[in-house]
Amino acid sequence: MSKTIYTRMGDGERVKMSPTEIRDEIHLGSENAANMARIPSLTDHDIEELFDIIAEPGRVVSVPHGQELIVTDDGIAECFAGTEADGGSGVSIGRQASVLSYERALAADTASLGHSDYSFKPVKAILDVELQAYHHISMLTTAPLFYGSQPNMGQYFQPDGPFPNPADLMPAGKITEAQKAQADAAEQLCGDMVYIGKEMNAMGCEGFNFDTAGSTGDAEFYATLKAAREIKQHAPNMAVIIGMASEFVLGMHGEIAFEGQQLAGLFPHDQVKLAASVGADIFGPAINVDTSKSFPWNLAKALTMVKETVAKADIPVHPNVGMGVCGIPMLLEVPIDCVSRASKALALIGKADGL
Repeated sequence: MSKTIYTRMGDGERVKMSPTEIRDEIHLGSENAANMARIPSLTDHDIEELFDIIAEPGRVVSVPHGQELIVTDDGIAECFAGTEADGGSGVSIGRQASVLSYERALAADTASLGHSDYSFKPVKAILDVELQAYHHISMLTTAPLFYGSQPNMGQYFQPDGPFPNPADLMPAGKITEAQKAQADAAEQLCGDMVYIGKEMNAMGCEGFNFDTAGSTGDAEFYATLKAAREIKQHAPNMAVIIGMASEFVLGMHGEIAFEGQQLAGLFPHDQVKLAASVGADIFGPAINVDTSKSFPWNLAKALTMVKETVAKADIPVHPNVGMGVCGIPMLLEVPIDCVSRASKALALIGKADGL
C-alpha cells in the first residue's frame, strides 16, 4: 500500500495522509460521535473496513453487486434546469425536461419536484401552479415522484412573517415571549404543511418530503412531526419522508415536547423513533461536517451515528449524503471521490436502507 493516501478536509481541500494518520482520524471521529450521542463507537472491524474504502486507489469506488441502495432526493431531479448557485447545471430547459432527464438518463430510482425556494410558506400562495406542474410531470414519469419542501419556520418570523422574531427577543431577555412566538409560528407552519399535503394527496401525489426539518430548532421539528402525523392519518397511501437539518435538535425553544418527549437535544437514533411514531415511511438523518476536520474523521462520525440509527429504526433510513453532511465536504459541487466513498461506507458499514 502507498505510504500516502489522497483524501480531503471537510472544506474540500485535497490532502495526503499516511495510513496511520487515517486510522487515527477514523478512531477520533467515531469517538466524537459516541461521546456526544452516548452511543457505541465503531468496532475494530468497522474501522478497518472504513480504512480500506478510504484508501482505495480509484477516484470513484462502489459496492459489490447486489448491495446497491435505493436513492431518494430533495429537488435534485430539477438540477439540470437549476442555477449554478443552487448546484445546478443552468441548462435552458424547464422543470419537466429536467425531471425526465434525471429519471431516464441517470436511471433514477425516484424523482422529486419542489418550488424554487423549496419552502412551504411560498408554496401555499401558488399551490395551484405546483399542483398542475406535479400532475403533468407525474403523468410522464415512471419512477415514484415526490413533492418536497422545507418547513423553514424562520420565514414565519418578522420581517418576513407575522410573528415576533426570537432572534430579537432572546438577546433582550424576553425568553417567555420568544418561546410563545416559536410555538405560535409552529402552529401556523403545521397548518400550512397539512393544507399543502392534503391538496397534493387529493391531486394524486405519490410521496411527500419534509426536507431539512428542524432547521429553526425544536419548535420546527414539533410542527413537522405534528403535520406528518395528520397527513398520514388523512392520506395513509402517500409516502412521507422526514429528512433532518442536523444531527442534533437545537433547543431554540428549549421546552417544547411532542407526546411527552422533549425535542431539544435529540440525536438521530431518537429522532427516528418519533418519525416512525407519526407514520413516516423513510427517515433521513443529517450528520454535520466539521470543515476543520478531515474527511475520514467526518465520515467516521457520520457512520457511528447512522449505524446506531439504523439499529434502532423500524422504518427505512436514508442518510443525507449532500453538501456538508454525512462526511461530504462543504462544497457546492461535491467531489465524487468523497461522495462515492461515503455512499459505499454508509451502505456496507452503516447498513443504510437507501441514500
